[in-house]
Amino acid sequence: MKKILLSATAVLMLSTLAACSGADSDSTDASEEKRIAAVEVEEATKGDFTLERSLFGRTAPNQTTPILLQAPGEIDSLEVSNGDEVEEDEIIAKIKTQVGTQNIRAPKDGEIANLAASEGSTVSNEEPFAIVADLETIKVNFTVTADVRNLFEVDKKMTATINNKEYEASISSISTMPDDSGLYPVEAIVENEEKEILPGMVAELAVPEKRLKDAVIIPTASIVEEDDETYVYIVEDNLARKQAVTVVETQSVESAIKGEVKQGDQLVVTGQLTLSDGVQVNVVKGESK
Repeated sequence: MKKILLSATAVLMLSTLAACSGADSDSTDASEEKRIAAVEVEEATKGDFTLERSLFGRTAPNQTTPILLQAPGEIDSLEVSNGDEVEEDEIIAKIKTQVGTQNIRAPKDGEIANLAASEGSTVSNEEPFAIVADLETIKVNFTVTADVRNLFEVDKKMTATINNKEYEASISSISTMPDDSGLYPVEAIVENEEKEILPGMVAELAVPEKRLKDAVIIPTASIVEEDDETYVYIVEDNLARKQAVTVVETQSVESAIKGEVKQGDQLVVTGQLTLSDGVQVNVVKGESK
């Protein structure tokens, strides 16, 4: 009798454990089915896709004018320092020479640079006393290959990025002769009224190189590459639909693609790495109006 009771108790315990396990499994499945992924989206567009080549150069004063002395002498008084703004014909120094005291005047409006002398020192007339630099407009110097040279036109407007800020650059000069390195000098002019650009800064010039007509353009951030497969997720009726695409041309922000993606489709740009086809999503940012 005792053996029968023990067997019955064991069967009951196993049944209870199985029931609990089944309930837990059903709860997990239900939880997975109800999982909603938070995503951000951007819209696919259609139009001409322009590829840009980045070129790097250096900034320099648009114009520098040397201040030359008629005779050597001793500096009696010095009215300016490097970096001071001067106006044309302003007295910047007085020098004692063998023929008397000379007033040294600024030859142009601009900023004093390369001034190495001080009051009481002797200066020569063989080298410039200082220079006056025009910094209200800045020149950007590039050197390019013959193929890239063909992408430029005088007066053509391009975008230059200097110290993380974008400026409009106008092409002012395109050399027909290469320099000693075999490259062709190209110059661009950038307005610098706020004096934020200093000589010697690195400038990045965006040069339009190629254009694709009537391309489907999508955010590069929406593209997922995995196991030799390239795809995006399109949000339709709050569901993520996986769609294979072929990238035709790509840049850091936008890419031109081929595939079953059309203008106006909402593409997941944040959160796509956690998605699978058919998962329910909640667009938390970036949905087009």
